[in-house]
Amino acid sequence: MKQMSVMGLAVATLIALAPFGAFAAPKPVAPAATPFQIGAFRAFALRDMLNVVPNDNKVFGIGQTPQAVAEVLAAAGAPTDAITLGVDALLVEMPGHVVLIDTGLGPKVGGVLMQSLAKAKVAPDAVTDVLITHSHGDHVGGLVTAEGLPAFPNATVRMSEAEWSWMQRNPGQAAIVAAIRAQVKAFEPGGAILPGITPVALPGHTPGHVAYQIASKGARLVDIGDSAHSSIVSLARPDWPIGYDHDQTKGIAARTHLLGQLARSHERLFAPHFPYPGVGTVIVNGKGYAFRPGLD
Repeated sequence: MKQMSVMGLAVATLIALAPFGAFAAPKPVAPAATPFQIGAFRAFALRDMLNVVPNDNKVFGIGQTPQAVAEVLAAAGAPTDAITLGVDALLVEMPGHVVLIDTGLGPKVGGVLMQSLAKAKVAPDAVTDVLITHSHGDHVGGLVTAEGLPAFPNATVRMSEAEWSWMQRNPGQAAIVAAIRAQVKAFEPGGAILPGITPVALPGHTPGHVAYQIASKGARLVDIGDSAHSSIVSLARPDWPIGYDHDQTKGIAARTHLLGQLARSHERLFAPHFPYPGVGTVIVNGKGYAFRPGLD
């Protein structure tokens, strides 16, 4: 049998890790760590990879047509044949804790999160807490090394009870589950799990999907996880189903509620799939919303 190429192996692994196999191919990026402040907390947006999704209505605009999606993209001055999504993570440094929120796709498919972490001058064994928004492969793949060992050996891995239960039932995540089981501390959303960090239940994308609200000295930011994927389509038409969502009806409800809340509060967000560094605010734009990037 002909040996699979390195790129072919990477593509196969990526498809296995993806929510519904919708990744076209791994798209490498240069590592980056962009600093900004959340009150007294120092934060970094960390790059991992890219995901380019074709405009074929399998992910965005389900029930619509490629032309309808193209019109939304064109109105924002974006290419109309595909939607490019970042695959990024958030690092927060606070007294007594070095917190990583999500871990990207991981080194098996060429993710550069570890190199980005190094640019923030943080070693993997210095991370004290890894917070998981949900258990899709582009958020938990980096929990393990290329050899399948825990990537953050001194960290407590935190995710919602519902998500941990769901992840353990997913055969495709069995190797990661086995590697991190001793580190996992599951929670019920609602109360603070670390000083200044509170998970907010937003089921729909997955059964136990959460956002994380981060607050320090009057400043606030919400890591929205996968409540919205495209900074254009998901905001202009939050009522359109997203193919990545486990429960599309609940996904629409969670997305619509969160975007409306953010547009009213002007609270900053971090979105791991928005254009890097993924930090900004949501504004009302016609009958939908738009993303206004900005670190401050």
